[in-house]
Amino acid sequence: VQLQASGGGLVQAGGSLRLSCAASGRTFSTYDMGWFRQAPGEEREFVASINWSIGSTVYADSVKGRFTISRNGAKNTVYLQMNSLKPEDTAVYYCAAALGPVGSRPSEYDYWGQGTQVTVSS
Repeated sequence: VQLQASGGGLVQAGGSLRLSCAASGRTFSTYDMGWFRQAPGEEREFVASINWSIGSTVYADSVKGRFTISRNGAKNTVYLQMNSLKPEDTAVYYCAAALGPVGSRPSEYDYWGQGTQVTVSS
């Protein structure tokens, strides 16, 4: 499985961005998909995940009500809609895929994309 993340950029506080993660190489109808982020000097942290089959979602408390994870089966793509962005959301965002239901630990995921930079200015 190859994951290609895109959609990052520079945005002012309060603005929005939509990240995309396109998967190729294998159908992944049984995977869970997740978004993580990593700021300089920080550990990689969980942002959101979605169960590909049933669409159930989980969010980190820090993004609840602002971010929305979704998927498009026909395009093999997962999205992260980010609204009301804050400077503390600045990080490299990674998408990841797991072979089955997982939690919020990076070690539970099997495949990773290359990351896309999100910078939120104050």
